[in-house]
Amino acid sequence: MIFRSKNTDLNFIDGVGFLQFPILEKLNFINHAFSTRIGGVSSGEFKSMNLNFKRGDDPDNVLENYRIFCDAAGFDFNSLVSSSQDHNTFVRRVTSKDCGIGITREHDIKSVDALITNETGVTLVTHYADCTPILLADPEKRAIGLVHAGWRGTVGKIGEATVNKMIDEFGSDPSDIIAVIGPAIGACCYEVDTPVYEEFASLTELKPAYFTKILGHGKFLIDLKETNRRMLMEAGLLSINIEISDVCTKCNSGLLYSHRASNGKRGGLIAMMSINN
Repeated sequence: MIFRSKNTDLNFIDGVGFLQFPILEKLNFINHAFSTRIGGVSSGEFKSMNLNFKRGDDPDNVLENYRIFCDAAGFDFNSLVSSSQDHNTFVRRVTSKDCGIGITREHDIKSVDALITNETGVTLVTHYADCTPILLADPEKRAIGLVHAGWRGTVGKIGEATVNKMIDEFGSDPSDIIAVIGPAIGACCYEVDTPVYEEFASLTELKPAYFTKILGHGKFLIDLKETNRRMLMEAGLLSINIEISDVCTKCNSGLLYSHRASNGKRGGLIAMMSINN
């Protein structure tokens, strides 16, 4: 396996592979990680670090994978709070009373594609397999957010909604927020048909020519990462504070689960973030 990236680090601890981002590693008040396929106990199409309970894997294997991943990446297993994603734009503030939701406790809300917190002892967890992760950290207010942005959530401006929620809940100044747009299917591989293209083309304020490409015969390429970068800037983030991972999940499907590369036969990746004590 060959992994090349200019702005995303691949780390191994106790045989578990995970990604981290230098721009966030400089922030001493948080811990963060993005999972890979490597180091778990699942088998078959879920091999091996599957962290999604909804794909058909043995739930005991998934739970054990969470324990293994937390030990390797330095998170408290008992602090996890998972999103309950349906490609919408609902943002939820979570606290210590929510720990275990989606992992050892049932989801209590159907639609949650972004999580925010300003509490220690809470680890945010969101899920991916080509969709765009957005990691947000406000070092001034010591607050964090994780965003799952599929194409629907991207068009619905979930990144901007999450920034606005951090403003409302924590008094964040967008110019202080550091953001990483993480590994996702890249503009090299995200081919769509006319209805999806038209949704992105309608975002005229963002200048769609910068994130859409016409291939012909009713096919188009969309750059989800660039679209989300422009939305974060519309929300007030500074360009210098936004890092886009150069890792494409489809191009790196040996390391990362990709829905497109596997034709839907796959496990799931996660992003995790927490505030240090």
